[in-house]
Amino acid sequence: MARFGLFVLILVSAGCEKIELERAGGPKLNWDQLRGQWVLVNYWAEWCKPCLEEIPELNELDKAPDIAVLGVNFDGISGVELEELGERMGIEFTMLAEDPGHKFGWQTPVALPATFVVNPDGDLLEARFGPQTEADIRALIGG
Repeated sequence: MARFGLFVLILVSAGCEKIELERAGGPKLNWDQLRGQWVLVNYWAEWCKPCLEEIPELNELDKAPDIAVLGVNFDGISGVELEELGERMGIEFTMLAEDPGHKFGWQTPVALPATFVVNPDGDLLEARFGPQTEADIRALIGG
């Protein structure tokens, strides 16, 4: 019986791996802290004109209490250079220092902009390509 209890404990704790995401110029973000919110993981690049068009929309969405926007630079820019680029581009939402996709089993997008929509339970709802608007996202998430 003790072995069975140990086996169950191992199985339960195996699913409890904490995923931490490194922010550009800030403390790590615990993925579990985002539970209960919609999360938009947006892949962007400086040279991508549609990416530039959607930044104000994503900034507005990020202000909502039920939505968190996380930006990923497609070109792998990091550190101070990423912070400065985000500032020049008017990005107000959280920028991640690296692509979190591999932690979730997501494929790196081949087209930009790409937005991975994660529901409040932490499950990937869908990946969207092309510039998103606040209205598009609100229609998708029902509010």
